[in-house]
Amino acid sequence: MSAVTTNTPAQVADFRHRLDITVDWLVIPLVIMLFAAVFSVHFALLVGDWDYWIDWRDRRWWPLVTPLALSVIPGVFGYLLWDRLRLPVGGTLTILALSAAAWVSRYMNFHGFGGFPMDMVFPSTFIALGLILDTVLVLTRSWFWTGLIGGYLFGALIYPLNWPLLAAYHVPLELHGNMLTVADLMGFEYVRTAIPEYVRIIEHSTLRTFGGVVTPLTAVFAGFLTVLSYWFWVWIGSLVSRTTWLRKII
Repeated sequence: MSAVTTNTPAQVADFRHRLDITVDWLVIPLVIMLFAAVFSVHFALLVGDWDYWIDWRDRRWWPLVTPLALSVIPGVFGYLLWDRLRLPVGGTLTILALSAAAWVSRYMNFHGFGGFPMDMVFPSTFIALGLILDTVLVLTRSWFWTGLIGGYLFGALIYPLNWPLLAAYHVPLELHGNMLTVADLMGFEYVRTAIPEYVRIIEHSTLRTFGGVVTPLTAVFAGFLTVLSYWFWVWIGSLVSRTTWLRKII
């Protein structure tokens, strides 16, 4: 009869360690892909055209709607990652995932399939906003101060953060006696005919389209609204974190 071999405790521990590493390599990419998919669909539904087209990233709706939509996923998942795993990476991780999904979507769908030039449809940059949320959370360890300070900066800095990318499209030019911006001209040249709203109304005879006093006022108002939005979604994340099924998983 052959002798039955038994594993030593050291061998069992080594096997469990290698199994944990293998599971991590499988689970972490899937979680990031989940963040990217959920955030991309959520952002497309709430912001959509205001961030798809350069000529729609104006001084009114884009800097106001965008931070409100962006604060949802970092608020919920940020609380879960901090409460269950003590990882202050919720904002950065989710927005990085959104950025990766946005670049793939814009290049393959808008540029490759739709034929729009990439300099008209490239994604905005929001990664620094996630870093601000996570940094404030690490320094304060308080969701109140993270929402008050980080949430306000999150909403107020949308336009200044993207200004180096958008400045070139606010250069003035003259077309048939009317003054407009490069972004306005792109809106004329590449008309999206799905619904009448896609044809942008050009504000001529003034410099309002060049980002006047309305822009900083919008940023201030967006900051206050983002504070409330972020607190609300952190509260939703706290409710999800206390559910029984999640406690069994994490």
